[in-house]
Amino acid sequence: MLRALAASKWVQPWPLRLCLISLPKKRRAFASNVITPVPLSYTVFDGSSPQPPLVFLHGLFGSKANFQSLAKKLVLQTGRTVLTVDARNHGSSSHSSMMSYEAMSADVQLLLHQLHLNRCVLIGHSMGGKTAMVLSLQRPELVERLVCVDISPSETSAVTSFQAFVAAMRAVDIPQGFPRSAARRLAEEQLRSTIQEPAIRNFLLTNLVSSEGKFMWRVNLEAVSNHLNEILSFPDFQKPYSGPALFLGGSKSEYISSNDYPEIERLFPEAEIQYVPDAGHWVHADQPQQFLTAVCNFLELSPR
Repeated sequence: MLRALAASKWVQPWPLRLCLISLPKKRRAFASNVITPVPLSYTVFDGSSPQPPLVFLHGLFGSKANFQSLAKKLVLQTGRTVLTVDARNHGSSSHSSMMSYEAMSADVQLLLHQLHLNRCVLIGHSMGGKTAMVLSLQRPELVERLVCVDISPSETSAVTSFQAFVAAMRAVDIPQGFPRSAARRLAEEQLRSTIQEPAIRNFLLTNLVSSEGKFMWRVNLEAVSNHLNEILSFPDFQKPYSGPALFLGGSKSEYISSNDYPEIERLFPEAEIQYVPDAGHWVHADQPQQFLTAVCNFLELSPR
């Protein structure tokens, strides 16, 4: 059952400042000046520590379920409360035609306000990592420290196949009335021609849901498709986030390269960059124990 957190030392009210969130000047020519946050679905794993909670933000096509097992282990290892969150247009969260990082940041700010959290540790993978970066740059007082998993504040269209994933998912056609097992097999067969990796197909198929005998994708593919270029880019910011930050890449991934180091240093001057051996883009799934070790070690570091 979803519920708000009980009061503790890190639960303090803070003023609601996100109903009228202005976009950076660079984007005002292309979008509305006002963003309306949407309510997000989340799960809480209670810890006993008074330290700020950990908030997990998943990547494109993911959901809060991606981090549940890791969340439980982090509660045991750190004592901190952990939240896993569905982004807008993903999982059980509300759908919206807007799909920008400013909008997703506003959603998380609304959630923190609703839970009366004035400080947290943001841990974001891929799209969730960019969302976490934007929130930390907009509202640094809310972010004790930042972990960005296999993502940098840069354009990522050159290293991703997400365009092909969206096209393949939109092309899936399942006749009405199919039983779930048969529907999943049919969807996988239709995805196979474009997506050869079984692990990626299985990951995308976690979005396949049934409603009144009809199968559909729970991720809002229309919104994702309409804003994919924006999702693969990063907004323009000038003022850096001065708190501790960890950019944790996979050694087999190209999402954090040496070309990204200058921009990481400019926007996150206290950042550390580490790579997990034998891990691809989904670092936490490929090497969960090494991922947990890196996060726990980072949490124990004193701010500089």
